[in-house]
Amino acid sequence: MKRSDLIAAIAAESGCSKKDVDAMLEAFCSVATNALRQRDPIVLKGFGTLSPREQNSRPARNPKTGEVVIIPKRLSVKFSVGKFLFEDLNK
Repeated sequence: MKRSDLIAAIAAESGCSKKDVDAMLEAFCSVATNALRQRDPIVLKGFGTLSPREQNSRPARNPKTGEVVIIPKRLSVKFSVGKFLFEDLNK
């Protein structure tokens, strides 16, 4: 599902305009990004949790040349599915 499809589906489900849904989605993305940068998890009860995860630097190999390169330390995001979403997907 693309962003435009998501906006259209939420607008149809909620009765809000696509413009309002787009603004809310943009605000959610901004707030979520800032929270994750500050290492705060985002918990959507029943749906899931977005948790910031620090990955240490590690060696990797370029498959084309075989050269060993170091992947620097970085911050990534882990999604843990919530109980209700998991149960609903596996009915």
